[in-house]
Amino acid sequence: MDILNTLKAVLFGIVEGITEWLPISSTGHMILLDEFIKLDVSADFWKIFLVVIQLGAILAVVVLYWHKLFPFNFSGGPVIRRKTLDMWFKIIVACIPAAVVGVLFDDVLEELFYNYITVAIALIVFGILFIVIENRNRYQRPRIRKISQITYPVAIIIGLFQLIAAIFPGTSRSGATIVGALLIGVSRTVAAEFTFFMAVPVMLGASLLKIVKYGFAFKAEELVILAVGMIVAFVVSVLTIKLLMGYIKKHDFKVFGWYRIILGILVLVYFLIFG
Repeated sequence: MDILNTLKAVLFGIVEGITEWLPISSTGHMILLDEFIKLDVSADFWKIFLVVIQLGAILAVVVLYWHKLFPFNFSGGPVIRRKTLDMWFKIIVACIPAAVVGVLFDDVLEELFYNYITVAIALIVFGILFIVIENRNRYQRPRIRKISQITYPVAIIIGLFQLIAAIFPGTSRSGATIVGALLIGVSRTVAAEFTFFMAVPVMLGASLLKIVKYGFAFKAEELVILAVGMIVAFVVSVLTIKLLMGYIKKHDFKVFGWYRIILGILVLVYFLIFG
């Protein structure tokens, strides 16, 4: 087994675990990391790896928020938690736009937009949006302060912002949905939690799509690399989610906006100079 490749998989897992939940674009960072640190794998496996590694990150959400995600209560007899079930219906509705576009246009979007220019522009544009929206919200009290207060129209609007992220890498799925939620009066903590919950069906669907398309006929070493990346992504995601939720209880998202702008500019400058 190639130890160097395994260490690279660890690095990719760390980057995935951090950037999947912070609103700074995991796919964008993974694409950029690949420019500098190449995994020695086949092209087809790389496309699988880029998506399926996210399953490790999903597991972190499931573990941390199981009590909010699982709609059944078996203590004292099976009981359906109606509020949890209602939340899942809203999540599914919110995910429909991105799911439809992903199934129909996955290859086209990948060919058109998976490049450094799109990533850099998306980083900068949504970085500016974070700063503008947070400045606007500074003196406004959010009207939606609980997950249960999210209505179907609100869920659809958040889902449309997720659609933007599905089209343009570098936007950040969490970044786009959080921006959309903040824009319509959702509190930071609820926006973040709803974004985490939406990630579960989205990432499962995206992973299934890639697996159906490419299958799992890969070398044993490549599958080990995928497993390592997923495990590391899970551990780092648990820590990242806890830190993020603690941070946004006292701070806003503007620091992530500035980070996105600076990174986007650096990406443009680097590739314009070095190609």
